Amino acid sequence: MKLNVGGVDRIARIVIGLVLLGLAASGTVGWWGWLGIVPLATGAIGWCPPYAIFGFSTCAMKTKA
Repeated sequence: MKLNVGGVDRIARIVIGLVLLGLAASGTVGWWGWLGIVPLATGAIGWCPPYAIFGFSTCAMKTKA
């Protein structure tokens, strides 16, 4: 697996995932809040299956020195 989720995208996914899981655990939102595990996992791993399928990446391009 080649990483395809960049720094800011990873942070946003982790934060959104944690917020959704927290809201679900506290009963503020319904069962769908448990779907926060998906952005949390993709942010933690740094790889997103839909990004890979469509050839999209938010990782910074490395320049050759």
